[in-house]
Amino acid sequence: MTNSIKSDAETPLVKTLAGKAPAKTKTLKSQLLGGSLTLLAGSGLVGVTNLFYNVVTARLLGPTGFAHATVVYTILMLMSGITLSFQVVCAKYVAKSTSPESRASVFAKLHECSWIAGVVIGVILFLASRPIAAYLNLPDRSLIRLLALGTAFYIPLGVRRGYIQGIHAFAPLSLNFMLEGLVRLGGAVLLIELGLGVKGAVLASVIAVIVSYFAAVPSPGLTALSFRGISISFREGLQAIVFFSGQTIINNFDIVLVKHFFPPAEAGFYAAVALVGRLVNMCAWSVVNTMFPVSAGAGADEGEGHPVLFTSLLLVFLILTVLIFGLWAVPSFLWKILFGAHFELGNYGTLAPLLILYAITTGIYSLSSVIITYEMSRKIANTSWVQLAFSGALALGIYVLHQTLRQVILVQFVLMIALLFVLMIPLLRRHFTPRALPIYGSLKLRRLMTEEEVMAEFLRSEFHHAEFDKYRQEFDTLVRSPNLNSPRENALRQALLFLRRGAMWRELPADTKWYEVELTADDLARIRFFPRAQWRRVAQGNFYLTDVVERLRQKLDGSFNDSFLGKLRLLSSSVQENLVDPAVLLIGIDNTSPLTILDGNHRMAAAMLVPGGPVLTGFRFICGFSPDMTRCCWYATNVNTLLRYFKNLVIYFSYHPESDIGRFQEEEI
Repeated sequence: MTNSIKSDAETPLVKTLAGKAPAKTKTLKSQLLGGSLTLLAGSGLVGVTNLFYNVVTARLLGPTGFAHATVVYTILMLMSGITLSFQVVCAKYVAKSTSPESRASVFAKLHECSWIAGVVIGVILFLASRPIAAYLNLPDRSLIRLLALGTAFYIPLGVRRGYIQGIHAFAPLSLNFMLEGLVRLGGAVLLIELGLGVKGAVLASVIAVIVSYFAAVPSPGLTALSFRGISISFREGLQAIVFFSGQTIINNFDIVLVKHFFPPAEAGFYAAVALVGRLVNMCAWSVVNTMFPVSAGAGADEGEGHPVLFTSLLLVFLILTVLIFGLWAVPSFLWKILFGAHFELGNYGTLAPLLILYAITTGIYSLSSVIITYEMSRKIANTSWVQLAFSGALALGIYVLHQTLRQVILVQFVLMIALLFVLMIPLLRRHFTPRALPIYGSLKLRRLMTEEEVMAEFLRSEFHHAEFDKYRQEFDTLVRSPNLNSPRENALRQALLFLRRGAMWRELPADTKWYEVELTADDLARIRFFPRAQWRRVAQGNFYLTDVVERLRQKLDGSFNDSFLGKLRLLSSSVQENLVDPAVLLIGIDNTSPLTILDGNHRMAAAMLVPGGPVLTGFRFICGFSPDMTRCCWYATNVNTLLRYFKNLVIYFSYHPESDIGRFQEEEI
């Protein structure tokens, strides 16, 4: 052990943690970001591979052959509604399982059910190959029969990928997606060159699915068939089926309808446009595939899940922005070079305008997918049914309005904006509406305090900061020994305090009444930190003092290079030796509501971390009460209170406390 670590270990704080294993837990956000980046890297390579696949098959087969191959692959994607239903249910139950045995049992039961479903659907496709081929204007029903074989393996593949996703093995999951894309690309080039044409492209997709199925590891294997006692909720399965049925219709059914209504050349043109939608959707799903098990494995408190949701939405929005800008920046002639001159139709010009419009439409839908899958990871969500209704409206809209390919895309564009709007309404309502606060026992109020007295206490605890360096010598007596009966001193102390805390103080309601209060050990459970950056990475959405301190205990033993935790170590000694300012400022609605620490976060945390520390005896607690405290962002952080905070920043932008301090200095001269 190095000398520096030994020195730290001798402090009272670290002594209490001796013998504990180093904490290895990750925050929800770090799991989400790490997994998303891993899957995004894989999705990027898969996207490039799929782009090459589509470009190669388009050039080798021409618009008509490309349309045939794409529509058959699209039917396979329609089957992905069932595949992904199994995947998401498996991922959710595996993420929530607490032992390898229970995870293996979940896998075994779902794997058996998926094989039954895959074989049944495969047989149905095989028997119905003739009418399906006729409806889609396909030249050979053997294309649908090949698809039936691929479907039999494709549905169980969802369970294997769901297990990998549920145990957060995002790198193997990403590699499996990449393997499928590479086998499909290589197989298509080889088989088409051998003279198999469209049949070769379809066969390559089938081979890619089968190879991916056997390569989907890690998994608990196929021998773990004891699943008695494992109950997979019917409602969970129904929710997944409803969601992915709606999703597959939205993402793929337009291609089926275009193939039916439009001539082969135009259908091939649209298939080339639609491939970019699949690329956008694939990149967005790298975030969704990470978010789902992370959110499902988090606590039931919605406050813990919200950071995951909003981080996911932000990541998807950034990904979509980059992709759409990239499509806009690509010169139109490059698309002609990639796909060939026969992919430029007189009625539509080049691919670029339709590509960008289609990408924006898919991007808007991807944001909706994030919201729906988040709701599914936490509970049985009705949003899946909302999406299914919109998927039906989309199919009906295209069926009625399909005079041009642009009109087909515009129908989707309008409906996807409407879907996102409908999903955002309850989300924003929950975020705008303050949640009901728990009720606690009444605090003991010692005495009423004036605002000037509270400001004096606040300034004294802040006066060591660098902002006051040039004023410290001149105003030390005014701060340390305040004359509260002097209006001039009170005004000067306010100007000094506002150098550092003006934006904070102005958010407090004007009718705030201040009391010195007496806290008991039970009252510590009602105290919260306000969600500032340095506390966010520890709190994981739950900012109550006792919960945050417990998380800090898990981190402190192995984090000697962390400046924030280092500050708490130093403060622990100072608190024990009574070297810190004893005044702690709290705010609340009344003496039965939760309290938020306005000033004294670090001192309270450091005192709580020391066994038998002077939490209740070493501090004076001053609490401000107002019925309107929920309008203050330090007490209730939501969209409304943050907008109020930014509005006040703008209003007081031109105010400089230094000018008031300078005026007082001049008066004294």
